Amino acid sequence: MKKAFIFHGTGAGKYDHWFPEIKKKLEQEGIEVIRPEFPTPEGQTLENWKKVLDEQDKEIDEETVLIGHSTGAVFILSVLEEIDTTVEASFLISGFTGKLGIEFDELNETFAEKEFDFEKIKASSKEFFVFHSESDPYVPLEKGAQLASDLSANLELIAGAGHFNTESGYTDFPELWRELQRFI
Repeated sequence: MKKAFIFHGTGAGKYDHWFPEIKKKLEQEGIEVIRPEFPTPEGQTLENWKKVLDEQDKEIDEETVLIGHSTGAVFILSVLEEIDTTVEASFLISGFTGKLGIEFDELNETFAEKEFDFEKIKASSKEFFVFHSESDPYVPLEKGAQLASDLSANLELIAGAGHFNTESGYTDFPELWRELQRFI
């Protein structure tokens, strides 16, 4: 891994939750970290997020790790459908596809309510890590389990982690850091 992209979710930004701590740890290991600031909730569409990613001066290549939280995890699926390389690994935290039955469904519609080409997605990442919690108030465990199944990945179930956000006590993410170290 020479670089890592961290994608935030709906209503968040690159300075929220555990993102700064993971960035700091990766940079201490000599990894370049790119954290785009996506429009949310105003202007939140898949196309707008793709434009922001395209404006980054760093390319996603075979020495890249992708890390996404919530809608950011769903965004990774679309990125993997479109790239012409295979990244080292993709980490999907509180990821999902389809409707969640919550107030954010309208904001997430262009990201999650489409047919995904899971064969292309799986071919674009050497490994997948799907983190989920049974206590997630937004994304039901069934959604995480289905995503892991669609990706032929293991579901990393973490008890009591909520939505892996600051409100759930996640300003650091030791379980993610442990797995990331395998790629350093």
